[in-house]
Amino acid sequence: MPLPLAPLIPLAVRLGLVATTTFALTRLVQSRVHPGRTDQRAEDALDELGEGLTLHRPADRSADPGDSQTNATARVRRVIRFRGRAYELDAGLMARFRLRATGE
Repeated sequence: MPLPLAPLIPLAVRLGLVATTTFALTRLVQSRVHPGRTDQRAEDALDELGEGLTLHRPADRSADPGDSQTNATARVRRVIRFRGRAYELDAGLMARFRLRATGE
């Protein structure tokens, strides 16, 4: 007895369209996304951060009255246990906010 495949054709067409669209979107996103880079100096600086939150204004960066800079750092290190497994969370953040007066 032959197997009726005609009812499966609409499903196969839909799946083919979804697969083609997904492949095309993936290629488009990959072609437009910058691959990024890892700077070892920045990695070392993040490793040396102390735990907690700091906010400071360096005196050597504010010699000019029209120029001010504020630096912030934050680091959280925790061990999270979930379902019998342990995960180490190490999140670090370094930020700089600089405000300069212009001649306009």
